[in-house]
Amino acid sequence: MALRDYRGFRPVLGARVYVDDCALVIGRVTLGDDASLWPFAVARGDVNRIEIGARTNIQDGSVLHVVHDSPSKPGGLPLIIGDDVTVGHKAMLHAARIGHRCLIGMAAVILDGAVIEDEVIVAAGSVVPPGKRLASHGLYLGNPAKRARELTVAEIERLLYSAHHYVKIKDAHRADREGSGVSGEGVQDGLRGGTNPAPQQE
Repeated sequence: MALRDYRGFRPVLGARVYVDDCALVIGRVTLGDDASLWPFAVARGDVNRIEIGARTNIQDGSVLHVVHDSPSKPGGLPLIIGDDVTVGHKAMLHAARIGHRCLIGMAAVILDGAVIEDEVIVAAGSVVPPGKRLASHGLYLGNPAKRARELTVAEIERLLYSAHHYVKIKDAHRADREGSGVSGEGVQDGLRGGTNPAPQQE
């Protein structure tokens, strides 16, 4: 597991977090309890902060980044991801806000300032343009992403199932790593990794 400081900021990990040995977490990144980052996922919180909620999984090859403070974007833009979110393989999330119990499909792209409300599915390969808001309980697809229909009750229930399923998977990976004697550079329960300065206002 690679945790890297950036200018005095260190990633902050909640209890039972799993960061794969081939993932990379840099700077002002906070991971909630039972969150997971999978092989070749990158969360780079250098010029702003990234918050990843409890039980959220960031799957293989996904890229998470932010927007810096500038005259055109005073204060910059953080990346905020809620609880129980599944981010599929090779997704790109850039300085957006994603609510709770969402599914971001494989290779989807979420751009600066986009807001994804709770319980939304963004279909694989879709592109959410800068500043666009996706309302709750919808399936969105395409480039640019458009609402295709309402989610069914079964689909909404599966959003939570998916997140909880990944908690079980990461627990198995943690157990294997601990059983092999590989420490993962401090992935122990409740790692806090130092105290970060106060975050910017959202």
